[in-house]
Amino acid sequence: MEAYCLKCRTKREVQGAKQITMKNGKPATQGKCPVCSTTMFRIGKG
Repeated sequence: MEAYCLKCRTKREVQGAKQITMKNGKPATQGKCPVCSTTMFRIGKG
């Protein structure tokens, strides 16, 4: 799954993606950027 990395400012493949539920109850995907290791989020079902 791809997500936008705010640090690299480009779309990258999420490494170690896992499904989470945010505080407001919406689904999201969380993982790390393979280049800079920043935590990346993608809101919505994935």
